[in-house]
Amino acid sequence: MSDPLLARLDPPDVGKDLTPRVVDTFATTRGPLGEVLVARSAEGVTYVRPVDDDADHTGFRAEYRRRLGRPLLPDDGPVPAIDARTRVDLRACSPFERDVLDVTASIPAGQTRPYGWVAREVGRPAAVRAVGTVLARNPVPLIVPCHRVTKADGSLGRYMLGEAAKARLLAAEGADLGRLAAFTTAGVVLIGSDTTGIACLPSCHHARRITDAHRVPFRSAAAAREAGYRGCRVCRPGV
Repeated sequence: MSDPLLARLDPPDVGKDLTPRVVDTFATTRGPLGEVLVARSAEGVTYVRPVDDDADHTGFRAEYRRRLGRPLLPDDGPVPAIDARTRVDLRACSPFERDVLDVTASIPAGQTRPYGWVAREVGRPAAVRAVGTVLARNPVPLIVPCHRVTKADGSLGRYMLGEAAKARLLAAEGADLGRLAAFTTAGVVLIGSDTTGIACLPSCHHARRITDAHRVPFRSAAAAREAGYRGCRVCRPGV
């Protein structure tokens, strides 16, 4: 599959061996939720975690060495704030991990997708639990937006930075959390339009346009199929 995260690297760097550089650098910078610790290779950001209370950041550095096999030295240069456009270096990840992170990076701001959706998009529909494991270990949260991935029923679920942080990030992106929670409480996982015969995930921007008079709620993709609805080509709900 296409690899948009790796596409952020200059073409000559893609596929380069990681071994020539044995030391990466780290620094504190700004992110959407405040200050974060950021590790960088020569090619991009490799690891992001919240700022800890340890002045020397020993735990952060030890975890980085355990995961990537390289030590970290302080970066004395300026480090720009991170966001979804930040250049990344994920070549230490497995192909499956990169596929999961690529698909997650494609979820539009202010929208959500369930773990099963990510699994389908990477061509491994049965690997829902494996997808969850990859996202729980996401090396670059806040850049790859794993906060946009939810449980199957639409509830927010866990997040490595905390559920409150997940809600805060989504709200800042324009997600209507009250509306989405109401659908979850009612057991609604898809929204259909009786004028178009199309079913969407509740957070899809097309679903937001469906008026109350023409909204048809569905509790499953199977129910939408049985009613003759087809899936939205934008949010691809699996109908």
